[in-house]
Amino acid sequence: MQSSMTFSSIAALFSAMIVLASIPSVSVLAVSTRAATSGFIHGVFTTIGIVLGDIIFIIIAIWGLSFLAGTMGSLFFLIKYLGGTYLILLGIGLCQSKLNDVKTEEVIESSLLSSFMTGLSITLADQKATLFYLGFFPAFLDLSKISYFDTGIIIAITIVAVGGVKLGYAFMAARARLLISSKIRKKINIAAGCVMIAVGVFLVTKA
Repeated sequence: MQSSMTFSSIAALFSAMIVLASIPSVSVLAVSTRAATSGFIHGVFTTIGIVLGDIIFIIIAIWGLSFLAGTMGSLFFLIKYLGGTYLILLGIGLCQSKLNDVKTEEVIESSLLSSFMTGLSITLADQKATLFYLGFFPAFLDLSKISYFDTGIIIAITIVAVGGVKLGYAFMAARARLLISSKIRKKINIAAGCVMIAVGVFLVTKA
């Protein structure tokens, strides 16, 4: 299978995706929070949710599925409210969580599914993502000549670049958790919970 993308365009796109993924954002905050409060594996599942959400928007942007984007546009109210409500409840649970004095392995009880849904909700609730990718990709490839193989390459770049950067944040946050006392961690949990609630409220109330 032949690709319309050159090595230089692939390298440029990969570099740009790494830079964009490294910028502090709500997704970075979500990954770091889940890893710091519930362990590295939760940061991993949050990252998977974020990457999956990005891939969905990338596919829509690349193939110019305007009818699907229009359909999703009408559903964004649902996605936005459900995602925002979920994050608010998650934040409340984080604020109310209890920590015992002890082992470095201890974490806040939370399901891996909830971590995955956190990442996916944050990404899918951003209805500007499709427009962002529609404006972003033309700088690196000719969308009129794109193939399924090219789409696979772009998805692979997204998984490695975005996923790799977010996992780096998760690892650092998880390591930091092991170096602080449970009392300090409790305060961090409350602060992180408040941030999650604020993000949820923002998603529900924004235009």
